[in-house]
Amino acid sequence: MIKILAACGAGVNSSHQIKSALETELSAKGYSVTADAVMVKDITEEMVNRYDIFTPIAKTDLSFDLKIPMVEAGPILYRIPAMSKPVFDKIEEIIKEHDLK
Repeated sequence: MIKILAACGAGVNSSHQIKSALETELSAKGYSVTADAVMVKDITEEMVNRYDIFTPIAKTDLSFDLKIPMVEAGPILYRIPAMSKPVFDKIEEIIKEHDLK
């Protein structure tokens, strides 16, 4: 199971849309994926280390160095294929690169 952490400012709307889009798109491509949505301010190093990929709505400056790949996922929210496809492609590239299952 590939675990993805989605994050936005409030942890209510955008991160849940990113979570849903990632689970739908990656599942359709045959990946076993689960995503969680949280508020950026609630992220701790211990929390993020339980995931394989971090997908904040925008570049996020955390108080620690990430040990997992990060992909800015904000373009998914526009629901414009030309903008969201590169995000999905980058995540799929990371999945293959790191042999995530």
